[in-house]
Amino acid sequence: MSRGIGGLKMARDQMIASDESRLDARSAIDRKEKGANLVIEYATAPCFLGWVIVAVNDKGICAIEFGDDPSSLPAQVQQRFSKAQLEAGGPELSTIIDSVVSLIDAPDSDTQLPLDIQGTAFQQRVWNALRTIRPGQTASYTQVACKIGSPESVRAVAQACAANKLGFVVPCHRVVRSDGSLSGYRWGVERKRRLLEREGLASKLNV
Repeated sequence: MSRGIGGLKMARDQMIASDESRLDARSAIDRKEKGANLVIEYATAPCFLGWVIVAVNDKGICAIEFGDDPSSLPAQVQQRFSKAQLEAGGPELSTIIDSVVSLIDAPDSDTQLPLDIQGTAFQQRVWNALRTIRPGQTASYTQVACKIGSPESVRAVAQACAANKLGFVVPCHRVVRSDGSLSGYRWGVERKRRLLEREGLASKLNV
């Protein structure tokens, strides 16, 4: 009997340790995602979608956001990385933001950007799948869920798309409903429509 009780206690301790490990890992991810101990520099530029802000840390581009008012864009980045030190970048960022704007204007180009893609393991799987959807193509949330081997996780896929920090570069705008209609987009459905039209899908959109 004592051996059985001891075995149950060991199993319980292992479960507690496993839960604590998961919590520690989640806490570490949260700290990283919120930019703890990070200095993030940013620059803004006009583009055909309005204005774009590109935020860069020491590993690469960590955020690309869109808006109508350039003065409001830094607050969007700060909201994403609430614990980071946000600073306006110098002239050295001009090359990076020019490359981003050029890629938005010509999505078929071979421009390679240094990226720092931060998220949970599941989000990373979704975002990696999105990056395989080429300009001129779309996929449904169900198709993306199947592609990552989690066909039951359609809603979680949609949530990962909504959490995407790298607008356009991680192309969540290419994910549509199963009937081909446009679903929500963090930076506005009209921007999603314009991006897809720019990629040659105007006649295929079910609006």
